[in-house]
Amino acid sequence: MNERRPVASPAGEVYDVFAKVKPEDPLRHIGSVIAPDAELARVYAYTVYQEWSWSEMIAAPRRAIITLIEAA
Repeated sequence: MNERRPVASPAGEVYDVFAKVKPEDPLRHIGSVIAPDAELARVYAYTVYQEWSWSEMIAAPRRAIITLIEAA
C-alpha cells in the first residue's frame, strides 16, 4: 500500500471516480469516495459528482489501480 494514496479507511474502501462529458472525450479523474462496498460506491459517486451531464462515469477500487510512474 502506498501511504500517500490509501486504499481503505475505517469507513470502507477508497474508490476513484472517473467520468467524461462527451462520448469522444477521454475519462478523467474527478474525485474519490469511501464506501463499504461497490454498490454504495456507485450511489455515493453519483450523488457527489452529479453536477455535470456525464456520458460515462466509473468508480474503480483504488486497490485495483496499478501505478506505472509515481512522482518522487
